[in-house]
Amino acid sequence: MVATGDVAVPAEFAQALRELGLAGAGPVTGAPLTGGVSSDIWRIDTPQGPVCAKRALAKLRVTADWRAPVERNLYEARWMQVANAAQPGCAPQLLGQHPGLGVLVMSYMAPADYALWKPMLQAGRADAATAAAVGTALGRIHAWSAARPELAAQFATDSIFFDIRLEPYLLATARRHPDLAPVLEQRVAVTRARTVALVHGDVSPKNILIGPQGPVFLDAECAWWGDPAFDIAFCLNHLLLKCLWNPSAAPALRNAFEALATAYLQRVDWEPRVALEERAAALLPGLLLARVDGKSPVEYVTAEAQRQQVRRTARALLLRPVDRLSLVNAAWHEELAR
Repeated sequence: MVATGDVAVPAEFAQALRELGLAGAGPVTGAPLTGGVSSDIWRIDTPQGPVCAKRALAKLRVTADWRAPVERNLYEARWMQVANAAQPGCAPQLLGQHPGLGVLVMSYMAPADYALWKPMLQAGRADAATAAAVGTALGRIHAWSAARPELAAQFATDSIFFDIRLEPYLLATARRHPDLAPVLEQRVAVTRARTVALVHGDVSPKNILIGPQGPVFLDAECAWWGDPAFDIAFCLNHLLLKCLWNPSAAPALRNAFEALATAYLQRVDWEPRVALEERAAALLPGLLLARVDGKSPVEYVTAEAQRQQVRRTARALLLRPVDRLSLVNAAWHEELAR
């Protein structure tokens, strides 16, 4: 996310910071940060230094009519606290959350110290060690939360997760592909039925900073007590799609996929690893297809020939599912080599 020039912040942000004790009575200034589709996000100057503040939007900035409850950043704040307890530093520090105004305030991660993973991958810097660090951190969050089932009561967000993830991705895609609707609906049912750990819901390279101490996860607006297989499938899907953005990096991205998946699965201790991997491998092609035919298509897959590559691979794997993530990876790279 990139900041523009400093200006007065919106009134809701200024009021929230004052009532949270993070700003004084004088003017509150900062700069809007670009790149988000689900929230207004600002870097705001305070007497203690810059902070990042965000306010959820009722209608997301996408072409489709995609709406979601604005109270979701309350659960993002809770996710940040749990994640940092599981692995300190893997999320921004929570500074405050104003329920009435829907404003979340967190530490500001300076671009000089924290690089966004998405442009790194776009440039072909698909480092396997970085991918493994992402997988390890995600696995630690899932394992730590799964060992504390009492946390589930703090994340009663089934309807939010459905509205912002399962419906716009899988069910919207099912409407575009009626012959696949039974399969995609079954994937939704399996995902909704498995409630064992704290799920981020948007583990995407655009939401992962690579910092001095490792990866930092942002934008947990979809936080949900549910199936951790969703997070790993969602993240690995992006490593497949990035091959279309930078074809020369496809071999490195394939290795990064394997490194992330392997590191993650090594942390799975709340259930048999093969069971979680089977669910993730079954879900991943649905998410792959969703990024060209759901409500939130990726912006860099623009050629029809590329969309057809996604459809061929995803359809084949949905109709003939595999039980290992490496087999999804292999099928995708076989398609790319055609």
